[in-house]
Amino acid sequence: MGLNCGIVGLPNVGKSTIFQALTSAPAEAANYPFCTIEPNVGIVQVKDSRLDKITELITPQRTVPTIVEFVDIAGLVKGASKGEGLGNQFLGHIRAVNAIVHVVRCFDDSEVVHVHGKVDPVDDIQTINLELILADLEVVDRKIQGLPKSMKSQNKEISSRAKMAQPVLEKVKASLEADIMASKIDLEEEDLELIKELNLITLKPVLYLCNIDESGIEEDNEFVEKVKTYAKESGASVLKICGKLESEISALETDEDKADFLEAAGLTETGLDKLTVQAYEMLGLKTYFTAGEKEVRAWTFHDGYKAPQAAGIIHTDFERGFIKAEVYHCNDLFELGSEQKVKEAGKFRIEGKEYVVEDGDVIHFRFNV
Repeated sequence: MGLNCGIVGLPNVGKSTIFQALTSAPAEAANYPFCTIEPNVGIVQVKDSRLDKITELITPQRTVPTIVEFVDIAGLVKGASKGEGLGNQFLGHIRAVNAIVHVVRCFDDSEVVHVHGKVDPVDDIQTINLELILADLEVVDRKIQGLPKSMKSQNKEISSRAKMAQPVLEKVKASLEADIMASKIDLEEEDLELIKELNLITLKPVLYLCNIDESGIEEDNEFVEKVKTYAKESGASVLKICGKLESEISALETDEDKADFLEAAGLTETGLDKLTVQAYEMLGLKTYFTAGEKEVRAWTFHDGYKAPQAAGIIHTDFERGFIKAEVYHCNDLFELGSEQKVKEAGKFRIEGKEYVVEDGDVIHFRFNV
């Protein structure tokens, strides 16, 4: 299970620069709108100090971290939902991701053109959010128009589902028409399941990523403060990052050089590390580990998964033929120093199908198919 984040924002807010820094993948970065047309995709290994510690103690033949996929989606503009700036194409790319990282320009630089002529992060956010709302409204409208035909279907399941979906769709439509994003609508789990197939953009969790200059690293500037106030009201997450600084860090060849650079800049971790952690929290994701002589590997799972579901992430046969899970927590391994000592201390457990996996569990699954 991978984490898939779409990086969006107005043209010239620093999206592609940040994407390049985070993923070290090539993306054209230029001082003009629409320099990014097709979405660039970068696969990033998730830095997890626990994985490093487990590797030191287990000494496997190889170590496999979990990954995050970042998709750099071209800059949106006002009118994107109606096709402005190739907007429909770009909005389609956003529908395919799990979460949205919305890059907002929070620095003033006369040499970098702003598409609206001035730096106003909240206005920028509202411009894009309105386009996302209008795009979702079009999708919901089309679905509502097709309901009468579905209700008349000879297939009882199709007709029944259409009847149940109608009030939910009408509720969503009314909210979108009032410029309210779908994520702000009071919907039950059953309601969300009925409209899941629409893959509404405004239902996706959002992280506002404030792109600052170096003067805003220690203290929030006025632009960041405005974004935080807006995000608090809308229930979104906020993170600030200096795209220029991240670019310089990513250009360094060794981890030692990067650590020295961070220390000199007064930072303890890179923007990528912070972004990954917040993205995981946003999607309710956790990590468990498998550990043996051949391999130590990190696996991403949804909070609340039971042991068979977590096993299914490795292979469907593991879930289908699940027998039991041999479990201990990585913290016990760190404290005691070896799996044998974990067993001797009584920290090694046998869990069944109802066990809810915890973040940091080290698991060996037993199965039979």
